[in-house]
Amino acid sequence: MKDYYAVLGVSRDASEAEIKKAYRKLARELHPDVAGAEGEERFKEVAAAYDVLGHADKRAQYDRGVDPRAASGGAGGPQGFGFEDIFETFFGGGAGPFGAQQRGPASRVQRGGDTLVHTEVTLEEAVFGVTREIQVDLADVCTTCHGSCCAPGTEPQTCRQCNGTGAVQRVARSLLGQVMTTAPCPTCGGYGSTIETPCGDCSGQGRTHSRHTVSVDIPAGVETGTRIRMTGQGDAGIAGGQKGDLYIEIRERQHAVFERRGDDLHCNLEVPMTAAALGTVIGVDTFDGEQEVDVRPGTHAGSTVRLKGLGVGRLQRAGRGDLYVHLDVVTPTELTDEQTELLRQLAELRGEQAPEARLAPIGGGVFSRLKDALKGR
Repeated sequence: MKDYYAVLGVSRDASEAEIKKAYRKLARELHPDVAGAEGEERFKEVAAAYDVLGHADKRAQYDRGVDPRAASGGAGGPQGFGFEDIFETFFGGGAGPFGAQQRGPASRVQRGGDTLVHTEVTLEEAVFGVTREIQVDLADVCTTCHGSCCAPGTEPQTCRQCNGTGAVQRVARSLLGQVMTTAPCPTCGGYGSTIETPCGDCSGQGRTHSRHTVSVDIPAGVETGTRIRMTGQGDAGIAGGQKGDLYIEIRERQHAVFERRGDDLHCNLEVPMTAAALGTVIGVDTFDGEQEVDVRPGTHAGSTVRLKGLGVGRLQRAGRGDLYVHLDVVTPTELTDEQTELLRQLAELRGEQAPEARLAPIGGGVFSRLKDALKGR
């Protein structure tokens, strides 16, 4: 059984659109009018492959190991592969077996494009959400012609070349002889009418540009890269077409104290060594006001205190993340003689060997110099 996928040069999981595109490309290259008689056999192979792979039911049979063309005798004119496919391949679907295919003139009205703008928010605004006024240049329907594209008092005129159909016919030579095909009218561009006197304010576009102030509700939980879609608030379309959409892309500014990790906030808090040993309560400024952090007795450096519900609001969900306070235990580097003596006594009470006791046998002057050196650090 012939490998039709290899004939068309596509993979076995190729989509219907990919198969059709590959067939059209090969058919144009191998057409006898282009490749001559030597391409005729290859052209027939490509047509046979598309006859099978271009139809879902036949392709399903083929993938199960059954060649539907062989089962039907492989005769010409297979079911589902008619003149329309040939004409669509060579003439873009503009003709049928009995002449030009009339589709009517194209519309000048086009939907407006989407507009993307950026805005910066602080971390606090990302935590709670904010309403922001944004300046943006947008297209509006022309107030002079009201989207008609014509100067006041005038209107589009029927195209003289195509008589309003938007298409012209031409004779083309094909495998089947001479056929009539259609193409967009070069005079009116396929619209069927021409604008003899364009509107001077919009240059015949039916829209003008101006600066707008747009109010945007930025929800809690946004972060850098989040896009807010405002439907129907983008550029007005050509010739009075509907407006496109406006997208607001968020850029979040870094905070000097808090670091954001998803919906949670993190910060560092310095705790004196004695407070870490004895335990204490320290006030911390947060986006919700001052909060108390309970430092348990015997707290070690790197310990974390979790304050629930003080993080970032969750985007499109209820609730907020948490605030994690990371404790940094600070060891004093400069001590008075009295403080040094107290710490020495504490070490003796705890059964710890005091530094001065170890150094005393070496000579009194050594300890004094060492203590002075430590003070210098």
